[in-house]
Amino acid sequence: MVLEGREMDGIGNTMQKKAAELERLAEVLVTGEQLRLRLHEGKVIKDRRHHLRTYPNCFVAKELIDWLIEHKEASDRDTAIKIMQKLLDQSIVHHVCDEHREFKDLKLFYRFRKDDGTFPLDSEAKVFMRGQRIYEKLMNTENNLLQTREEEGGTFERTLVASEFIDWLLQEGEMATREETEQLGRRLLEHGIIQHVANKHHFVDGPLLYQFRMNFRRRRRLIELLHERGRSIPESHDSPFCLRKQNSDGGNTSFLSVSPTKEIKVAVGVRRSSMSSSCGSSGYYSSSPTLSSSPPVLCNPKSVLKRQVSPEELQTPGGPFIKKTFTIMGDAVGWGFVVRGSKPCHIQAVDPGGPAAAAGMKVCQFVVSVNGLNVLSHDYRTVSNLILTGPRTIVMEVMEEV
Repeated sequence: MVLEGREMDGIGNTMQKKAAELERLAEVLVTGEQLRLRLHEGKVIKDRRHHLRTYPNCFVAKELIDWLIEHKEASDRDTAIKIMQKLLDQSIVHHVCDEHREFKDLKLFYRFRKDDGTFPLDSEAKVFMRGQRIYEKLMNTENNLLQTREEEGGTFERTLVASEFIDWLLQEGEMATREETEQLGRRLLEHGIIQHVANKHHFVDGPLLYQFRMNFRRRRRLIELLHERGRSIPESHDSPFCLRKQNSDGGNTSFLSVSPTKEIKVAVGVRRSSMSSSCGSSGYYSSSPTLSSSPPVLCNPKSVLKRQVSPEELQTPGGPFIKKTFTIMGDAVGWGFVVRGSKPCHIQAVDPGGPAAAAGMKVCQFVVSVNGLNVLSHDYRTVSNLILTGPRTIVMEVMEEV
């Protein structure tokens, strides 16, 4: 059954309110998990001994605060304490003996509850984490579910057909019956994880199109936990940069990108092969799941290049360009840069906290090769695909103007 008119408006208002209530929970859960993975990778979390007793998978509060400041996640120790207190208040971390309800800048052991199995799963958190698992499974398996499709005269990217999505969920063993799977889809929509492409319908088994609204892969800055969000904008799937296409009429390729500082940027997302395939555009997002009924106002993309150059100009001996080589290991979120353009493509944006920035990558550099393959004659889609389907560690040669 398709709901229309006042009934759909009522459902929309309820879902908006629900999404607003879950916004903070969603962001805290994702941000906390990203931090946990980074700390494991950096060996900050490890087994530690105190008074002849071993405490598995824990970190020292004082050392973690040092780490947060060193990695520019906090400007000072007070801010770092506030960030970790937020995670402690939300039951993401806790003192290993539960003797301290405050996060203290001392040599005390704390642990992520996910590492000791004590994370409290209420009904809301269960739906959210179920949605995240489905999202990851969908992005990590080969399938043709996410495609550009048309509905009601509009063209929408990275869409799911409801009936095909239900087929896939049943095949993956997520639910036992078709009716139960449809109810799962409705819960995902009510929690702001998926949406109807035009925000007109609830989730129903049939030909209607839906999209994932949450980008679980966007690199969250920990400082975001301390700031209340204003009006949010629906997210795409690229990380750490996300964009939403404006409409499908003619050659209009308008995009919007909003950073945590409200800067306008436009870029094309590149992330590890475990993430979703590129939809051709991306940006930097700080938003969370919402169910706004009207689309955002969008802007035209602008290249960061002052002028376009040819492959021949880049390779001219004695020219004003120098070659640089970067070895970039993707982290739990991605590589942290975006490419755009064609023949040659260029670096459009770099996440200042990502692996690419740490390796020395900068905007306006031209991409020469990826893992030994010359890409001077390729466009950004081909380059993105090479990275997405390659290893976690990539070797890139670029040309930089001197």
